[in-house]
Amino acid sequence: MSSRLFTATRRQTFAFHIGPSVWRPRATLLLPPSRRLTTGTSSPVTSAVVDKHSFFRRALSASGRVLLFTTLGFIMAAAPAYESAQTILSPPTDSESLSLFVPQDDDAKAKEDYINSHPLVASLRANPDLVESRPHMKIPESWRQHNLTGGTLMGPGKVTIPPFSWSERNGKSYVQISHVGTDLCGHMGIIHGGYLATMLDEGLARCSFSVLPFNIGMTAKLEINYKAPAMADQYLVLRATTVKVDGRKAWVEGHIETLPTEEGQQPTVLVTASALFVSPKQASVRTKHEITSQITHRPLSTCWFVFLPLPYSY
Repeated sequence: MSSRLFTATRRQTFAFHIGPSVWRPRATLLLPPSRRLTTGTSSPVTSAVVDKHSFFRRALSASGRVLLFTTLGFIMAAAPAYESAQTILSPPTDSESLSLFVPQDDDAKAKEDYINSHPLVASLRANPDLVESRPHMKIPESWRQHNLTGGTLMGPGKVTIPPFSWSERNGKSYVQISHVGTDLCGHMGIIHGGYLATMLDEGLARCSFSVLPFNIGMTAKLEINYKAPAMADQYLVLRATTVKVDGRKAWVEGHIETLPTEEGQQPTVLVTASALFVSPKQASVRTKHEITSQITHRPLSTCWFVFLPLPYSY
């Protein structure tokens, strides 16, 4: 039996069997190389390499996203804290504190202008041995609202404007001028004696800071004698003098008097006080740089705060 083989134009091969049997074509479809189907599997080594590279790429991508979003979250959370920290670690200087207060109403502005134009203020500013400042304005604004004399008792009807102060460079004397309103009374129209005691406690302490080690003083003893009623809605002058220094101890005397409103008028002494301030031994753990900007003090009952790494305590 013979056979003939010929190729069709559609790339099909037919085999014709010539003989008594019926024609039975056998067809084989020839696909282009690019369209041929492959049913074999990849080599195990190749698959392992591909899977390993894919795992590392996914891990690196995930780690990068975690690092990116963690960094962004930290920056967003730390931005306000950084600003507060800068304020705490770099408080305003004495001269800068003088310009930080802006009167919010006509009454506060009138009180501010009256003090600035008073003859006593002019004489204090003319003394080269005195350094003028407004201590309460050195307290960070976010903390001021929690401070007794710088926040709670400050404002209309109370301590109308932040007090002005003058400190002698060698710690010998201290002068403070303030205005007290009608909301600090015990008896009607009379300033509460407790507030006057608070004024003396802080004022006498500020007088002693520069003569105490590390510029820190804790109230160890405070004696007060009331001489005359302090009427509300008037200007008060606090004067203090350091009378003795012995190592970590400083003795200070002072008083509160009225601010003369007329030329030739003599001030009235309202209350006198004497105090002993002690610089704690633990204060030595703080560097000199951290505490050279001391602006006030805290009593012994809360002395834990003094040892925080801040440039001042209040």
